Amino acid sequence: MNIDFARQQMIDQQVRAWTVLDPAVLAALSAVPREEFVPANYESMAFADMEIPLGHGEFMMTPTVEGRVLQALELNSNEDVLEIGTGSGFLTACLAKLSGTVTSVDIHEDFVRSAARKLTNARIGNVELQTLDATRELPDGRYDAIAVTGSIERFDPRFVDALKPGGRLFVVVGMPPVMEARLVRRTADTDWRSEVLFETSLAPLVHGTLPPQFVF
Repeated sequence: MNIDFARQQMIDQQVRAWTVLDPAVLAALSAVPREEFVPANYESMAFADMEIPLGHGEFMMTPTVEGRVLQALELNSNEDVLEIGTGSGFLTACLAKLSGTVTSVDIHEDFVRSAARKLTNARIGNVELQTLDATRELPDGRYDAIAVTGSIERFDPRFVDALKPGGRLFVVVGMPPVMEARLVRRTADTDWRSEVLFETSLAPLVHGTLPPQFVF
C-alpha cells in the first residue's frame, strides 16, 4: 500500500467531502501518521472510513468524525485542551498539533501506556496522559476546549464547569442508533449554549450509559 497516497485519499475523498475544510485541521490529519496509531494487524485499514476496534469494546472514530471534532473546536496554538477518552492516541496527537497543551484521560491503563509510546514515537511532547474515569472525576483546572470521544446518554454539566469562559466542548449525546454531536460554548461563568452539528452513533464512555430503568 502506498501510505502517502492512501492518506491523501482519506483527506480528499472522506474528510473534505464531509465539509471539513479548515487548512490547519487538514494539515494535522496529514502530519500525524494514522497508520502508526491503529492496533496491530489493522494498518491496511488505517485510512478506511470505518471504526477500528481497540479492545475493551472501544473503537477509533472514523476519519470523518475526527475531522469534524477538530474543526468544531476551533483550536489555537496557545490553548489548553482536555480529551476524555485517549483511545488509540491518534486524535490526541492531532489535538496536540493544533493547541498548546493537551491533557488526555482514559479509564483503560493499557490504552494510556500504548498511546504514550505512540506519541513519543511521533515526537509529540505537549501531552499529559492520565488514567482516570471521567464519569466520576475530572482533572483539576479549566480548559479552553474539551473533546469527549465516547458518547453519553445524558448531558453532563460537569464538562461545561471544566471550561473557561469562551471555551468549547464537543460531545455526543443520546442512545443508538442515532445520537447528536453537539458543540457547547461557555458564554459566561454561569451561561452556555449548545448547537447540534450532526447525527452519528458512537460507542459510549465506560459508565456513560444510564442503568436499566424499571417500567411499571
